[in-house]
Amino acid sequence: MLTIGELASYAGVTVRAVRHYHAKGLLPEPERDRSGYRRYGAGAVVELIRIRTLAGAGVPLARVRELLQAGEERFAAAVADIDEQLRAEIRERQRHRERIARLASGDSLALPPEVVGFLGRLRELGVDERVVRIERDGWIPLAARCPGRVAEWVARKQEQLADPQLVDFYLTLGRALDCAEDDPRLVGLADELAAYVSRLAEERGEDYVDDADIELPFVELMDRLAFDTAPPARRLAGLLRERGWTGWTRLRRVVSPVPGGVRTSPRGP
Repeated sequence: MLTIGELASYAGVTVRAVRHYHAKGLLPEPERDRSGYRRYGAGAVVELIRIRTLAGAGVPLARVRELLQAGEERFAAAVADIDEQLRAEIRERQRHRERIARLASGDSLALPPEVVGFLGRLRELGVDERVVRIERDGWIPLAARCPGRVAEWVARKQEQLADPQLVDFYLTLGRALDCAEDDPRLVGLADELAAYVSRLAEERGEDYVDDADIELPFVELMDRLAFDTAPPARRLAGLLRERGWTGWTRLRRVVSPVPGGVRTSPRGP
């Protein structure tokens, strides 16, 4: 007869593991002897080794008893089922590893690869990192809200980056982040942006400029995010309105220039 320590040693497990298998109902607990100790027969070693082998192969403890009691055919079917579950877990863990690897860059958190590539392009062009972060933080809720449109929007943004005027706007915006709200450089920046948007609308149509197709409350949320991150952007938005365009996340033509001033259109927010 064996003590629990001897049993554990012969089976290659710890005493704690033996007690754990007792608690799970996998290994029967023998009666205590007159001295109050549990004594195990040689068969317990074989049973414990079988339990250890199944558990070590990745079989969930909840199914170990089933396999211990199964006939040959049922055992083979159960093992095949467990193998498929393990394969699925491996695939899922591999996907987790790939996501973790992408997160190492920082931008990949909650962002699809297309957006990460766009942000990388901005950095290659020398855009201020603060502007890149503003873009990144804006894309996060947008990608979560409209995942099916991200590829289309990013492709358009990448296409627009081929225009030196837009690139210059991004570069100038970086410098504008250090400006006070009454800094005259913001006026020049507003002129540049309004000229660019107006030219784009003339060449491609206003639908090309106002193509976001996002509900107004979400647009306003995106605008607030940009304004809170970069206060000069709020001043720029006001200056843009004076020049015929309103919004930030979604630009729309809302005024028509006339001699001596501007006239507000009924499309205003």
